[in-house]
Amino acid sequence: MKYQNTYLVPHKSAPIFTPANLLREDVCLPAAVIKKTALENNIRWMQRYADTRGVSLAPHGKTSMTPWIFQQQQQAGAWAIGVGSAWQASVAMASGIHRVLMVNQLVGKANMQLISQLKAQFPTVDYLCCVDSLDNARTLSAFFAARHQTLDILLELGVPGGRCGCRHAEQALALADEISRLPALRLRGLELYEGVLHGENPQPKVEALLRDAAALACQLERYVDGEFILTGAGSVWYDVVCNVWLSVEKPASCRVVIRPGCYVTHDEGIYQQAQEAIIARDQTACDLGGDLLSALELVAMVQSVPESGRAIVNFGKRDSAFDAGLPQPIAHYRAGKALNLPLKSLETTGIMDQHAMLKLAPGADVKVGDILVFSTSHPCLTFDKWKALLLVDDSYNVLETLETAF
Repeated sequence: MKYQNTYLVPHKSAPIFTPANLLREDVCLPAAVIKKTALENNIRWMQRYADTRGVSLAPHGKTSMTPWIFQQQQQAGAWAIGVGSAWQASVAMASGIHRVLMVNQLVGKANMQLISQLKAQFPTVDYLCCVDSLDNARTLSAFFAARHQTLDILLELGVPGGRCGCRHAEQALALADEISRLPALRLRGLELYEGVLHGENPQPKVEALLRDAAALACQLERYVDGEFILTGAGSVWYDVVCNVWLSVEKPASCRVVIRPGCYVTHDEGIYQQAQEAIIARDQTACDLGGDLLSALELVAMVQSVPESGRAIVNFGKRDSAFDAGLPQPIAHYRAGKALNLPLKSLETTGIMDQHAMLKLAPGADVKVGDILVFSTSHPCLTFDKWKALLLVDDSYNVLETLETAF
């Protein structure tokens, strides 16, 4: 019998009752929710930071892959949306995004064909991708020349032991020279991602890479007509990228572009730690006032209290990131009313596909059917587990369903 792709509900956290409130159990739980006030705060804060520093903001859209969020970022002033694949570029373009930075190599005939079709369908969208090898450049040149199209590219600079990118300036300059003689390719600037540098104190290595990139950009300037795009910066070192690139020599008509992504919902884990470090070392971030807020939460239910000191909650690896710290409870509700949640009274200690295990402090009052709200760490890996997230107000009333495009 042929399987019919029809469901009673469109996604796993669908509201069953309307108007819907999560604390009244109107929604299938667990559910990933975004607090609207915190989200709006974060979008405004990062745009103000970029504007104050005099740089352009191209938020990395792969964090959320949520078209509605892309649109909010663009409306707030984002210069572009960053993506990592041809598919993600197609989502951004179809969402009405005016400029798309695919900070990755475009490889494979089908991916090239998709970009070719997108360029034809959205001729006013400014699309750029990265190149770090002559083989890729030649393949791209032949493909787009045959279709009478021009592909805008950025050279990628990498580091030994890192991921993509030319490993040294000489390689990048030789590649730029070869590209200048290839049809259908137009060099627009230089891209890097400093987040691949790790260690006990990576900041000196990050700063050295940034200075090397600025020096290389000056040498590449002769291959670029008009504005030179110099872009880097994830959510950890965006202040250092600004500090270095705004203080060193670079091409005369240079646009510095930063690409943080996780700031949009922030978290209470690794990105909260990163932001605290930025606030401590960067005067502009201090002077702006306010700060990023954790906007992404997981709302779930206690489904079992099988023994003293232990509770089982109905979410797991299928619902939340767990690579950078387990989701931890931050609020406790029973019958729609908030209960006191003393620090460390509940602690997530383990996670399986559909179950989370909580350790209960002596005297902790937890019952089956209670609702717990969890903070998360590393939002990217929570977003990509949901076809839709719920936009809520501070009382957990559902305002809108936000579809993702993973």
